[in-house]
Amino acid sequence: MSNAPLSPFVITREFRAPRALLWQVQTQAQHLQHWLSPEGFRTIHADMDFRVGGRYHYGLEGPNGLQMWGLQQFLEIVPEQKVVHLQSFSNPEGGLGPHPMAPTWPAYMHVTATWEDSPNGGTIHTISWQPHQSDDVEIATFDGARAGMNAGFAGTFTKLDAYLIELQG
Repeated sequence: MSNAPLSPFVITREFRAPRALLWQVQTQAQHLQHWLSPEGFRTIHADMDFRVGGRYHYGLEGPNGLQMWGLQQFLEIVPEQKVVHLQSFSNPEGGLGPHPMAPTWPAYMHVTATWEDSPNGGTIHTISWQPHQSDDVEIATFDGARAGMNAGFAGTFTKLDAYLIELQG
């Protein structure tokens, strides 16, 4: 395992929604399945036990039937303020699985998500990703994927914006 310092991947976005609503749509499986996926993918499985020590296990299906499974293991929850979890790819049974397109991707990502009131009446949401217990090859894979992560989050946040508009009427 590498002890080399690595700057995390951080993305911040302001949403036109109150913090309580943004928290709700990001911490409940019945909401996540509507927007938490890359463009062109749909949710095929969403099972959540939202508590410290709990998990969110989900499956996505994309073009040509490509399936991706993921797992979030919750480490810290501060309602409407912060969630810390370990993110990994999984298999349909909920066990650890490889990234379907990047075999040297870190097995675990340490993720911190925060929510803050915006002076504009919305919510500022920040996500920080960092490889967890990763070797130099995995860290290099992560570091080389920053542009793709920016694009991926941009598409996912576009879906979240549309879902929030739908909910707020």
